[in-house]
Amino acid sequence: MIDYSEVPSPCYVLEESRLLRNLEILSKVQKKGNAKIICALKGFSFWKTFPLVSKHLNGATASSLNEVLLAHQKMGKEVHVCAPAYMANEIKLILSHATHITFNSFSQWNLYKKETLKKKVSAGIRINPEYSSVEVDLYNPAGRYSRLGVTIKEFNPELLDGIEGLHFHALCEQNADALEAVLEKICEDFGEWIPKMKWMNFGGGHHITRADYDVERLISILNKFHKKYPGVEVILEPGEAVGWQTGELVSTVLDIVHNEIDIAILDVSIAAHMPDCLEMPYRPMVLNSGMIWIKPHTYRLAGNSCLAGDIAGDYSFDKPLKVGSRIIFLDMIHYTMVKTTFFNGVKHPSIGIWKNNKFNLVKKFSYESFRDKLS
Repeated sequence: MIDYSEVPSPCYVLEESRLLRNLEILSKVQKKGNAKIICALKGFSFWKTFPLVSKHLNGATASSLNEVLLAHQKMGKEVHVCAPAYMANEIKLILSHATHITFNSFSQWNLYKKETLKKKVSAGIRINPEYSSVEVDLYNPAGRYSRLGVTIKEFNPELLDGIEGLHFHALCEQNADALEAVLEKICEDFGEWIPKMKWMNFGGGHHITRADYDVERLISILNKFHKKYPGVEVILEPGEAVGWQTGELVSTVLDIVHNEIDIAILDVSIAAHMPDCLEMPYRPMVLNSGMIWIKPHTYRLAGNSCLAGDIAGDYSFDKPLKVGSRIIFLDMIHYTMVKTTFFNGVKHPSIGIWKNNKFNLVKKFSYESFRDKLS
């Protein structure tokens, strides 16, 4: 268990033992479900942990040239690539490091087909099932008018020459039942072409390491798919399931102001360091806190930027907060870390790993980090 008093503030801190637990669950799914699991860098890019991750997973999936290079240099295993579109001045370098690449449209496939075949990279087409139980439109890749994937209406079998895989992504932090429903729709619409493929990528959004996730049901779904389509390799690419509940964001109260309510100003920014909280939006969990007025002392937790809405929400505590009090935001390693910005020049949280009952600082950001992002 992390001793937060040993962690500098502000700082993202990952506990290695928790990451290992997640990886062991994913390894079980790979073995019993005969599937290949790769780490989606868009959700988990904590590359200092990649030596451990690569011992359990088959590689990584990237959505940009930068992620391709990171996967190649720091993971050193399979590199799968999937993006809405590729830039002509980057595609050769992407293909130089990729083992698999998914094209979002047949027009992109036609544009880069010759180069892809020349590099002998296994190519796939992303399909859109036009079905999803994702509730938040911002995170629904299969919603109406989605730009992501080819619908059955636009699917052209005559252009499949050279295509070895089909790729879909229609989940967001969901359980196995959601996958089962989407897969049923896909097999109904695209089942004619699945047996002709070498692989099928089930995308991400599988919350496999969450406590209530039905791992056995997932394994059963995978085995049923293999029975129906023998010889087709199955790939899953979760990101959040790798980093799920592996660490926190440690922050400190800088000041407490009063304007009808008590407001604690922190040394972090919700807008810059926890942007999902404002995008989705959602109320992040805070260690040893309760909902508003549940505990004796209630405060609004606010960030240290000039944005008026830089607010995490209202929380109650057993004891009054004071300048110097530690505020620990839970589950801040997956997605949150990869989305941070240097907005307003607010001090960027450091990054560390808690291992063998000891804190290890792996990254500290400076003025130069902020300056060099600009011009």
